[in-house]
Amino acid sequence: MATTNEKPWWKTFLTPGWVIAALLIAAFSYFAFTFLAPWQLGKNEALVERNEHIEHAFDNDPIPFDASAEEWTRVYLTGRYLPEDEVLLRLRPVDRTPAFQVLTPFALDSGETVLVNRGWVPASDGGTEVPEFSSAPTGRLTATGFVRADEGVHPTPPMHDQGYDMVYSISTGQVSELTGQPLASPYVQLAAGEPGELQAIPLPQLDTGNHLSYGLQWIAFGILAPAGLIYFIWAETRERRRFREEQEALLADAPLADTPSEPAPSEPAPARPRYGSAKRNPWAASYDRQEER
Repeated sequence: MATTNEKPWWKTFLTPGWVIAALLIAAFSYFAFTFLAPWQLGKNEALVERNEHIEHAFDNDPIPFDASAEEWTRVYLTGRYLPEDEVLLRLRPVDRTPAFQVLTPFALDSGETVLVNRGWVPASDGGTEVPEFSSAPTGRLTATGFVRADEGVHPTPPMHDQGYDMVYSISTGQVSELTGQPLASPYVQLAAGEPGELQAIPLPQLDTGNHLSYGLQWIAFGILAPAGLIYFIWAETRERRRFREEQEALLADAPLADTPSEPAPSEPAPARPRYGSAKRNPWAASYDRQEER
């Protein structure tokens, strides 16, 4: 029986198609595990932490302003507003409404100066004009708000328009440069109903959205992609093995070359007519009988 020289199974998959597919799947899984899943899980963790801080803030009484306090801690400020150094935050919609947010320094009795977000006012004339709004109250007062993290400097530089200095992010350092007031960081978001409040910035909803499920989905995709490749490799290997076994079975059933053949007839066999009743094809013979009728 003849033998076949079979190459190792893994060499079957050393083709451009299989190699490219493996590289793409490996890159996708790596990206899913190292970026996409951590990105969504990190957002979920940050939202859970934020919600815990907000709940904790309302479970406890406000404390005096402390720059080291965690974000969303409720604090109270005692001192006076400095309306002459007021700055507006532009291009920051509130509840999908074009708005300006009013940032006013607040001089504490302790000697520090804190930036206070007094709330927002709806922009007029298509979202570009600053409307009239109430000035900050004068004199010594006490107000309560939430500690908020500094947003950092926006790449777009501040501008002066309609009589106001305007910024694109709440950066205490940048506002300090504009006003000349040494501002403590972080800033304070004024609570609703407090002195100087315009329209209070809404507190975030205490939910985490779908970030956890999205993160778990990316982990699942990162696992399923290489698992699918392994399945297709297994299926291809199984199919090739089945085909090889069928070929070997056919070779085993075929007569060997040295087997004596039947003796040749003494007389040459008559030539088979190309047409007529001598046809061996039964379908062709049936057709001829129908023609004769």
